[in-house]
Amino acid sequence: MSQLSPPVTIKQRLANGERLNVFAISRSFHPNHIEMYALQGGFSGFWIDHEHTGFTIDMMEAAVRAGRACGLDCFVRLAPTDYASVTRCLESGAGGVMAAMISTVAQAEEFVTWAKFAPRGRRGLNNWGRDGNFSLTPVAEFCRLSNERTLVGIQIETVSAVECCEEIAAIDGVDMLFVGPADLSQAYGITGQMLHPTLLSAIDRVSKACRDQGKTFGAVAFSPEQGALLMEQGCRLISLTSDVRTFQEGIAATKQSFGKLFAES
Repeated sequence: MSQLSPPVTIKQRLANGERLNVFAISRSFHPNHIEMYALQGGFSGFWIDHEHTGFTIDMMEAAVRAGRACGLDCFVRLAPTDYASVTRCLESGAGGVMAAMISTVAQAEEFVTWAKFAPRGRRGLNNWGRDGNFSLTPVAEFCRLSNERTLVGIQIETVSAVECCEEIAAIDGVDMLFVGPADLSQAYGITGQMLHPTLLSAIDRVSKACRDQGKTFGAVAFSPEQGALLMEQGCRLISLTSDVRTFQEGIAATKQSFGKLFAES
């Protein structure tokens, strides 16, 4: 019986020692956008922002399909508010989930149990989704593969999360600590100062926690300078742009290229 194989997952590529550039889909979604990023090359995957937007499951499934067609895996960022949302994201075919605004070890542990089947977690068993090849993957194999392949990320963007990042990194089932520098700068009272020593020190601590536990350190880079620093700090998954940023930069580049025409309009 034929089954559709997903692309090499983000989790597997990280396990292979690769450093990954990813982009975010956050406000203006269409499958064509994912294809356009893929056609330009250089990106190893993408993530869907379900924390700040109201993407439906149908939209996420369309994003997953577009990604698979282009050989790009994805994960979904969401607020850790309920078990069902995590399940639906995974059943849409996303390669992983990432919890936003985690503050405690207990919150991180609970999120892991939502994303994993027994014996590690308590995710409800249903192989009728895209992740189970619509029931074609036998149940036992489905559970095993899902537990092995699903990427679980914890976003570090609060002071309390930084203070316990070593314990969070040590949790069985956590694959990645992902720094959200915008919210973390806000939490430290240095909003938007991405190169502030306090923020850089906090990021260093998260990076070390990941190295010590053999976990991936990921982050958002808002500038080339910040991206270079993140690489020096050991970041292995860097989010470099988003749909909004790409559109804004494209519009700005057009206005600059045709500056005289805009000046005369």
